[in-house]
Formats: sequence, structure tokens, C-alpha cells
Amino acid sequence: MTLPHSPGSVGNPRSPQAVEVHKREHRQEEERKEERQQSLHMGSSVRKRTFRSSEEDYQFSTADHALAAALALTASSELSWEAQLRRQTSAVELEERGQKRVGFGNDWERTEIAYLQTYRLLRQRRDRKALRQRTEEKVREAKELQELCSSRGPWFWIPLRSHAVWEHTTVLLTCTVQASPLPQVTWYKNDTRIDPRLLPAGKYRITNNYGLLTLEIRRCTMEDAATYTVLVKNAYGQASAFAKVIVRTYLGKDAGFDSEIFKRSMFGPSVEFLSVLQPIFAREKEPFSLSCLFSEDVLDAENIQWFRDGRLLRSSQRRQILYADRQASMKVSCAYKEDEGLYTVQVPSAFGPREQSTYVLVRDAAAENPGAPGSPLNVRCLDVNRDCLILTWAPPSDTRGSPITAYSIEQCQGDSGEWVPCHEAPGGTCRCPIQGLVEGQSYRFRVRAINRAGSSLPSKASEVIVMGDSDAIQRRTEIPFDLGKKITISTDDFEDAMIIPSPPTNVHASEIREAYAVLAWEEPSPRGKAPLTYSLEKSVIGSGTWEAISLENPVRSPRYALLDLEKGKSYVFRVRAMNQYGLSDPSEPSEPIALRGKPATLPPPAQVQVFRDTQTSVSLTWDPVKGAPELLGYYIYSREAGSSEWQTVNNKPIQGTKFTVPGLKTGKEYEFCVRSVSEAGVGESSAATEPIRVKQALATPSAPYGFALLNCGKNEMVIGWKPPKRRGGGKILGYFLDQRDSEELDWHAVNQQPIPTRVCKVSDLREGHFYEFRARAANWAGVGELSAPSGLFECKEWTMPQPGPPHDVRASEVRATSLMLQWEPPLYTGTGPVTGYHVSVQEEGSEQWKPVTPGPISGTHLRVSDLQPGKSYVFQVQAMNSAGLGQPSLPTDPVLLEDKPDAREIEVGVDEEGFIYLAFEAPEAPDSSEFQWSKDYKGPLDPQRVKIEDKVNKSKVILKEPGLEDLGTYSVVVTDADEDISASHTLTEEELEKLKKLSHEIRNPVIKLISGWNIDILEQGEVRLWLEVEKLSPAAELHLIFNQKEIFSSPKRKINFDREKGLVEVIIQTLSEDDKGSYTAQLQDGKAKNQITLTLVDDDFDKLLRKADAKRRDWKRKQGPYFEQPLQWKVTEDCQVQLTCKVTNTKKETRFQWFFRKREMPDGQYDPQTGAGLLCIEELSKEDKGIYRAEVSDDRGEDDTILDLTGEALDEIFTELGRIGALSATPLKIQGTEEGIRLFSKVKYYNVEYMKTTWFHKDKRLESGDRIRAGTTLDEIWLHITDPKDSDKGKYMLEIAAGKEVRQLSADLSGQAFDNALAEHQRLKALAIIEKNRAKVVRGLPDVATIMEDKTLCLTCVISGDPTPEIFWLKNDQPVTFLDRYHMEVRGTEVTITIEKVNSEDSGRYGVFVKNKYGSETGQVTISVFKHGDEPEELKKM
Repeated sequence: MTLPHSPGSVGNPRSPQAVEVHKREHRQEEERKEERQQSLHMGSSVRKRTFRSSEEDYQFSTADHALAAALALTASSELSWEAQLRRQTSAVELEERGQKRVGFGNDWERTEIAYLQTYRLLRQRRDRKALRQRTEEKVREAKELQELCSSRGPWFWIPLRSHAVWEHTTVLLTCTVQASPLPQVTWYKNDTRIDPRLLPAGKYRITNNYGLLTLEIRRCTMEDAATYTVLVKNAYGQASAFAKVIVRTYLGKDAGFDSEIFKRSMFGPSVEFLSVLQPIFAREKEPFSLSCLFSEDVLDAENIQWFRDGRLLRSSQRRQILYADRQASMKVSCAYKEDEGLYTVQVPSAFGPREQSTYVLVRDAAAENPGAPGSPLNVRCLDVNRDCLILTWAPPSDTRGSPITAYSIEQCQGDSGEWVPCHEAPGGTCRCPIQGLVEGQSYRFRVRAINRAGSSLPSKASEVIVMGDSDAIQRRTEIPFDLGKKITISTDDFEDAMIIPSPPTNVHASEIREAYAVLAWEEPSPRGKAPLTYSLEKSVIGSGTWEAISLENPVRSPRYALLDLEKGKSYVFRVRAMNQYGLSDPSEPSEPIALRGKPATLPPPAQVQVFRDTQTSVSLTWDPVKGAPELLGYYIYSREAGSSEWQTVNNKPIQGTKFTVPGLKTGKEYEFCVRSVSEAGVGESSAATEPIRVKQALATPSAPYGFALLNCGKNEMVIGWKPPKRRGGGKILGYFLDQRDSEELDWHAVNQQPIPTRVCKVSDLREGHFYEFRARAANWAGVGELSAPSGLFECKEWTMPQPGPPHDVRASEVRATSLMLQWEPPLYTGTGPVTGYHVSVQEEGSEQWKPVTPGPISGTHLRVSDLQPGKSYVFQVQAMNSAGLGQPSLPTDPVLLEDKPDAREIEVGVDEEGFIYLAFEAPEAPDSSEFQWSKDYKGPLDPQRVKIEDKVNKSKVILKEPGLEDLGTYSVVVTDADEDISASHTLTEEELEKLKKLSHEIRNPVIKLISGWNIDILEQGEVRLWLEVEKLSPAAELHLIFNQKEIFSSPKRKINFDREKGLVEVIIQTLSEDDKGSYTAQLQDGKAKNQITLTLVDDDFDKLLRKADAKRRDWKRKQGPYFEQPLQWKVTEDCQVQLTCKVTNTKKETRFQWFFRKREMPDGQYDPQTGAGLLCIEELSKEDKGIYRAEVSDDRGEDDTILDLTGEALDEIFTELGRIGALSATPLKIQGTEEGIRLFSKVKYYNVEYMKTTWFHKDKRLESGDRIRAGTTLDEIWLHITDPKDSDKGKYMLEIAAGKEVRQLSADLSGQAFDNALAEHQRLKALAIIEKNRAKVVRGLPDVATIMEDKTLCLTCVISGDPTPEIFWLKNDQPVTFLDRYHMEVRGTEVTITIEKVNSEDSGRYGVFVKNKYGSETGQVTISVFKHGDEPEELKKM
């Protein structure tokens, strides 16, 4: 410790320890200063050596200038040694001020101080002297270097290096030389000087760029293998360097190596992208893919890397990263909004990695409930403990017009795949605690957003998390030992086994939200080895009481979410720990905790600005929202100018403050706004940006290319070139051209002002010298890239008889199978004028040129057709004259033929003023573009015949006086566009006539007629005449002329004129002969007119009059009950004919009657409830022919309906009956009868007149005969075969024809069927014989007979039988004895019994019994005898 210095304390003794410490401190301070000085010295003395040519001035560094200034100061201020010492002493005293030590009168203190001051001064003096010496040395070296560079002989800083190359490749020999003045450079091949002028053009290229010497040998052959020497010399000397070039020929696998592998192993693959990644607009839950094509094959596909927002991507279950056939792709099987972002593909190349990027936007999937919000995203699990965690997510960008009211959380336990709702969070927060989980179990979570319309689709599931003790890691310690081994020790191992835990500590709220608060605490110490659980208590501030918090599950983690707190109240909490040995004391109470208010969303970002980017994208920037740590990102919204509906751009929050919005429509105007996203939701929108039109942003153009020599004189050349491929979104203002002699190092500007054309004459050249050229293009953004030098062109006057090359060969109007080729004629025509052109085509990848046309063409344009879509072609043109074909032009760039559905075409029409026009619109055209119109590809249009009007992105050609002179092909090309924007249209005579006709109609407008005069008959018989034209203005006029006299609206004729609908109507109340004639409507609306006439005369008027009268009568009829449905017939499936009708407008008193042949039919039915009438005819026959009528009546009137069933209607019914009967025929059945075999089919109805039957046997028609009979009954069709034989076997078919309906039935009478029928026939035939000869009573006996006493009773009956039967009479079942009064008489087959003078004893039941050998039969009669004066019982009953 040092004390302030006091003069009175000098000489006081100090302890040796203090002195030693003081010395050590000073020594350390001096060492640190020495290190700083050494560092300063090294930093000033080490500098990078760079090569400078002799033409450049030597440039000193800033350190050199500082050292020189210090040297000058020291040299100009020479002071004595004493003066310097005094100055240094005063400086040291100033530095030591405030740090002086008090020695308390110690002499050693003073001596030490003096020693240190002297030591310090000496070191400073030594440093200053060393600094001055180094400065002088550096200045001397600089002067020597300057003298050395100003004049010295050449010497090689970097000599030539030998090369071994493959045949047909290019080799570049380079070296670096230093000399002053500039040396003369000469190259030798095997000691032979190389002169590019004497060798094939372009074979050698020699350059000298400020001492960097290069020799380029193109397309090496075996003759190029040699020793190459470069000789440089100036006035001070010469130097040379040599190198060998070995050219190898590839011998295949026999050589022991593969050339491609060798080349790649030596130089590495030079991989370029052949395709451009395009923005992807995917949809949630659907797949998407990205792919790109490389110029070379990538040997190791693992070197191809894909990134999303800078994060390396790997293949997974949802994502596949593939590579095949020089194409890399990434496929995502199921997209989520988390997959949205900037995707980059990176591939290694020989000149550094190549990469491309594009944005993938994932839009919301269609909602299950219309109007439901989009799904949340970025579901994450935080603060994972044994039984609880915090779940967070990001709100969706699109709520579909209804705010989010809540979030539903679902969980999936383990690998069950079953999602169960576990919690619901309020809509104002995207953060929620999840409790009651099981330690050691794995979980996944997903979230749904809910609004008034319903629930969204679920979000992507969170990553799988396993519940566990988050503090266990902190309690573990790893101790390394024995070369890499570790011992893990936990603090739990030092705990006692049986201990009651201490109270938890540091009880506090780790998180407070609107709906919950998370209480946290630290575990007790000591805690014991037994597992801990916790119980919680709460107390409302001011209550003074503690209340235990009821828990559904034991709390095992030092975290607990309080979900049931009341807003507006403050609480304090304390916690107890417990294990199996007991319960701890309560912890110290927490600080007061109260729920917060609803979190506010973040304000929108400020300064939202939009800038142009590409043809389909714009760039947005904005200021970040400051002081918002909870910011999750930003959502961007867009809309077309004039629209009120915002569309979401991104569905994943953007982290930065700038974004490029892709996928916009070129030429459209858009507005944008940005919203901040936080856990509180999506904030308010920023102010909408100014509308911006989507166009290419202005940039400097790329380099021109394709230089060609178009003409050459003795000391001048005409050079042409192709325009830049990228024009920078602006007009090319001109070009700057440089030229250089191949023998010189310097480039010389050809022009100081920009050349507006791409052809330039270069003068003041030296004949016989070779020159190369380069150019830059300039637009409003500045001067663009410098082109690569052209090939070497020899300045030698052209004298060949053939013409030079055509130039500016360009392809336009590229479509799927055709294009238009145009060029400029050659500047050098040879010995004669150009007589034609020869056009050749080459398919990309081929080396063969093919003629496009069989012969030469005369013009400078050609439409090439019949090309193959999807292929690329290259074209070149040669001019010809009488001497032959000239030089070919430069080939065009490859032209890819593909179908362009969005390609613009020329629109032809007539405008509102009647002018015929041709218009072309190009929304993607740059602002500075011009529309160049031409006719028949022969230059600008004639201003005397057309007028051109240009607007933003649109040009219009108006024909002033259309005529035959205007026929032809009109073409238009948009200038300054990177891609071809062109079209053409051929105006034919037929099309022109149609346009002229339309123009006349527009200039002489006619009110468009939609519908001419129409006639309607209204319900009450009024006649409505009406017509319809297009919508008219309120000022339109109508004049209605009837029979050459204008009429107006009246009670008899009401006239209505609706201008809004273009409707004219005339309603005639009662049509009569006075209304016969012509009606003309004269319409006028401004200049437009029209006249429409209707003629009502002769038969047309008479028919209309009858219809109107019938309609009027019908209306009157319907004032009372009337038939809504007239009488009509129908046939049921049971062949029952029903007559039906329906009555409406009835009441209780309405009477319904049926009539047939003017006679009422009581069998008819009527239902008053439905108004339905029904008359059923069970079996229709000719007797039912007649007129049927139904009549309904009441006090309001009557109505009837008539059905005539006498002519065609009756035939139609019988035909329908026949059709149904034919369809009802049952399958043919076979039956044996006593006469033979019978085939029959049952039908529901049969009518001989309307149904025809035909029988076939073995496909041969049968006719009725002796043995075969066919017949029908009302319900049966049969065929009877008597005395069947074997020839009757076979297939029988019945054909039933009823009108157009034909039904065929068949049966096979053979085999068992025939045998069964024949057996049945024989059995029935035998039974018939028995029945025929059996004794039986045929007829004669009545059932009852009454007779008065004393009368004679005579009963007679007829019997039959063979042989003649025996006859017996019975009375009351007892034989009758024929004596006295009883007599029996037999006369042939008649048997008579006579009873004379009957009395009451003769009453009884009598019977006659007959029998023979075949059988017997009894006939019975009851006899009743009554007395005189009595009435028999039978008569009493009557």
C-alpha cells in the first residue's frame, strides 16, 4: 500500500519486505512497457510487399510518413544533453504525480527514486535514438528502392511454369517481370519467334498487363508440344524464362486412368447452374419440391448442401435430398408453415462454391370450418421439469376476418398416435403451462386456434420431449482420472438416507401472465435421498389466514402454475417439502403476487418502404420495433391497388427488417403493410405503403458480347456486337468502345461520347496489325460491366468478291413451334449487289448446319415454322451475290422453343369512337421501353395512314382511313427488355371488312335489340305486346305508332316504358277487331336509334283472338270449382283401367258427378279432401266404349272434363293392356291332360284384337291342326298336343306381340319333362274312361219338393253309365218297396218314381242310388207333405 508523499517524512526507515515488494512492482511495470514497445515496433516494421510496375509511382505507407515526420522533427530540434534530461525529468515527474510514495525520512527511499528516474530517462533516450535510426534506415531503403525501380534491367519476379495439358484444351503461360523502362517482350516456340499475324487467327493471344506477361494457346494439338521462351530486354539488360508444354492424348482405360477423373482430380469440377430456382407457393399439408440442374456431374453428391434461413438441412422422414443426372432436388412430402423460408442450394466448384436461393411460402390449408383461422406454428416446449412445462407457439397470420378467442392444446403420449385435448388457453396469449405430466414419459403437443367460426387445423406437432428433473445435471459433477475416464458424483450421494427435508427457499413468481402465474422455488438443502413432493399454501393479502392449495396430482417439480387466481387480488405463497419420512416446515412467504392485465400487442413498425426488385418481386424494408424483447417477428400483407382485401404474404414470422415479396404480377400496382408478432398476438397494421408498380429495378447493364468484323479498309474497321443480356431495367443510352493493338499493352478509347448504335467505325489503324476490342454499355444507372476482349481482327482491306456477313441477327415472336428471324444486310456487298440470303439452323448440341429453306430468300426476315417444341436452335445468315455465298453472320444465341401461355398477342378491334386499332400491352416492359411497330417487317409505319398512341405499358396503332393499303402483317417489338417481348398480326381483307362494319355501327349507333316483339296472353285474357332492348339512359324516348298513328297509354291500351331494363310493353285489356294492324316502337337514346314493327293481321290476329277469348273463359271458369287436372286414363299392373282427375277451389257444398254416355255413374269415387276423382274399370271391353265426363259444381259455377274412349284413345288403352299382359306372362309350363300334353302361360289380361301369339317348335312356326291346337282365354295362352309322339319332343317357344312390345317364352319338351307329361296324360286318360262309364245321376231331382196330401207325386231323373247301372230308391236311407202307391218306371236313361195319394207319412229324404262296375252315385231330394189349408214352411219363409 502506498501513501501520499510528505516532505517531512523523509528519512524514516522502511521494512525490507516493503522495499522488495516495491522493486518487484517496478520491475513488472518496466517489463510490460518493454512488451508494448516491441509490439509497436513489429506493427510498424512489418508490411505486405506488393508488386508495382515501373510506370507507377512508389507509394509510401502511413507509417512511413509518420516516421519521416518524426525524423524531420528530431533533426530540426537539436538540443543539448542537459536540456533533454531536464525535459525528460519534468515529464517523468508529471507522470508520477499522484503516485509518489512516502518513505518517512528513509534515505534509501530517495536513492531508489533517483535511481528509477535516471533509469527511466536512459531507457527513453535509448528508445528515441533507436527510433531515429530505424526511421533513417527506412528512408534510405525507400530512396534505394525508388532508384532501383526507376532504372534497371529486367528480371523475373515470377518465372514461367511448365504445363501438361490434354489435347483440344487451352493453356495459359504466365510470368511476372520487373524492369524500368518498360522492356520489349518477344515469345519463342522452339527458338522460333511467335508472330500471331502469320498464324491462324485466334490461335495465340499475347498480353502484357503492367508486367504480367501471358501467352494463351487455344485448342492445343500435338504440334503445340514444345519449349516456349519469353525474352524481355531494355536499355539496362535482358532476361529470359522458358517452360515446356506437354500435350497429352487421351488413350482411354488402356492408359491406366480416366481423363475425366484425372482432370477433376487436378483442377476440380467447374460446376455452374443451368436452371434458376423459382419461388414456391406451397400449401399446408401438401408436398412441394425444389430442383436445379448443373452443367457438370458432381462426383460426390454429399457436397451438395441445402439450407433454410442459413441452417443446414438433412434428409428426414418428411424431407428427401436427392441427386441424379446432374439434377439436385429436395422434396418435402408434407409441408408445414415451419418449412417456410429462404432455401439455398450450394455446390462446390473449381472457382469457389456456387449457390442459388429462393423463397418457399407455405399458405394455410383450406379450413375444415369456413371462416376458421389458420393454424398456429412454431410450437415449442420450454422449462421442462418432472411433471410440468411451458408451451409456446406463434399466432397464425390469417384469422379470416374473426379474431382468435382461444387456443386448444392437444397432447400425444409416447408413440400412441392418439391426440387428446389437455388445455385451452385464452386468445390473447401464445404461452401456456402444462401440468400433470408423468416423469420419464415422452410427449408431443400441437395447438389449434379458435374463433367464432370454429377451430383451425392442428399445428405441426412439437419435438418429442421426455419429462425429467432439469436440476439433476447441476447436482452432478464429473471428475476425470486415468487418461480419459470420468467419475460422476451427485450431491444426492452425500445426502442422508433418513431425513426430513428442510423448507424450500426462494419462493417467487418466475412468470406472471394474464391468466396464470408460475410459482418457483429452490429445493431444500439438505433434501435427503428420498423423492420429494411439495404442498402449496396461499394467503390473500390482508386476510391473515393461510389456505392449502388443492392439488389433483402431487407436485414433484420446483415449479407450479397457479391457474385459479382472481384478478385484482394479491397473494403470497409458501411451500412445504415432504418425503416418506415427514413434512418440512413452511418456507418463507413469497413476495406479493397479482395477475397482470391483458398483454398488449406490439405497435407496428415504422418507415415501411417498398422498392422495385425484379419483374415479379419487390423489396420491403422497415424500422425495427424498439424495446420489444418479446417480438417473434413480422407478418407482411399485400393487396392490389384499389382493392380493400389484404392477403397474407408470409405465414412464418420474419426475423429481420427487410423482405423480398415474390410471385407478384408484372405491371400491377400493390400496397403493403407490416404487423408485429408477439406472444400477445398479431399487432395493428402499419400504414399502407404508396402503391408501387411491379417492374425491374434500375441497374447497370451487363457486358456486351459477340463482337464481329463487318467491314475492313486499309486503316479502318467496322465493328458490330450484340447487346447486353441484362439491360438493367432501363434504356441503353449508348456504348463505349476500346481498342488495342495486339503488340501493345494499353487499351485506347475509341469514343468519348456514347455510341447509340451497336455498329462503330474505328479509324486511324495500322494496316496489317491485329486488333482486339471491348465495350461497355451505359444506361441511366451508369456504365455497365466491361466485356471480355474480342478475338483478334486483322486490319486488312477486304477485296473479296463475295459479300460480308449480315449482322444483328435476332429471333422474335418465339412460340412453341415457330419464330421470326430478322437481320440487317451486310455493310460490305462485294463486287455486286446482294441478291439473296441463305439461312441455316443448328440444333443445340449438334455440329451440323442445315438450310432452313431450299433456296435463297430475298428479304431480311423469315418466319421459321415446323420446329420441335422444347428444343433449342441456333441460326446464322449468309448473304449472296453473283460471286457466291459470303461470310456467315455470328450465330444467334440458343433459342428455346416452348409454349408460352401468358405470351401477349396483338389485340385488334374498334374503339368507342369507331376507330379501328391494333393494340399491344406488355406489363413486364421497363419504364423506358419503346414499342417499335412495323408493317411487313419493312420499317416504321406510315404516319400518313396510322396514328400511334403510347401509354404506360401499352401501345395502340389507329388506322386513320382503313383501306386495302392497310392490309399486311403488323409487328411490334418492345425495346430494352431482357426477354423477347414481341408479337405480330396479319390483317386480312375479310377481317378488315368486319372491323369496318363494326366501326360503322359504332359511329352510327343502333340501340341494341335483345328481344323483338313478343306476344303473351295474361291470366285474365289480356294481351301483352312487349320487346326488350339494351339498358337506356333516363333521357331515352319512345314513340308507339299504331296503323300510322301515334298512340298513348289509355285504359284499353296501357303502355309501359322501363328505361333501366330497356322494356317496352303494351297491354290490351280486351282484344277486338279494332286492335288489328301494325305496331311500331320508335326508340331514341342520344344518337342511337332503332325501330321495331309488329304486324297483327289475318290468321295471326284470328289465332291470337281465339286464344285470348279462351284464356278469358278459362279465367272465369276458375273463379268457381274447376278441374286442375282433366280426365285421363292409366292402366295398373293388375290390368285395371283407372280414370282420374283432380278438382281444386272447392268447398263443402261442392258436388262431384261421374257420367257415362250421359248417364250418371254411381260407381265413381271422389275425395273432397284432395279433390281427386277416380273411376275404376276392372275388365275393359268394347262395352265400356263411350264418352266419360266428370262434372263439379256449386253456387259459384260449374266445370266439367270429358274423356272420349271411342277411337284412338280406346285403342291406346287396349294396346297398353296388351303390353302389360305380355309383360305379365308367366314362364311356360308343361302339363299332361287326358287328351295329350298341354303347354300354357298365365297372363293377367289377353285380348285377341290387340295381342298376337305365335307358337314355334324347333324354331319352326306351328299351325293348328288335328293333333295340335292353340288357343287363349282371358288369363291363359295354351298349346294342346293330342296323342303325343316322339316327334313332338323338342324346344317350344311362345311369342307374344302387343303393339311394339314382343315377349318370348320357351320350354324344352324332351327328356324327363316329356316322359313325366306323357305318364300324366296316360293316367288322366284312364281316369277319364272310368269317369265317363261310371253310373251317375245326371240331372232331374230337385233339392226340395212340397206337395199337398192326397195328391200324386212324380219324381223323374236322368242317369247314365255303361254298362247300364242298377237302380235303387231309398227313403230315409232305407230301400223303398214298390207296392200299392209306390211305382218306378225306367225309360232308357230316365227313371221315374210315382207316389199316389201322398200323406204325411210320405214326407222324408228320398234318394236314387245307381251303380255299375265302374262306380256308383246317389241323387237326393227332400219331400214335404202338407195338409189342406196349411201353408208349407218354405212358402212362409219366402
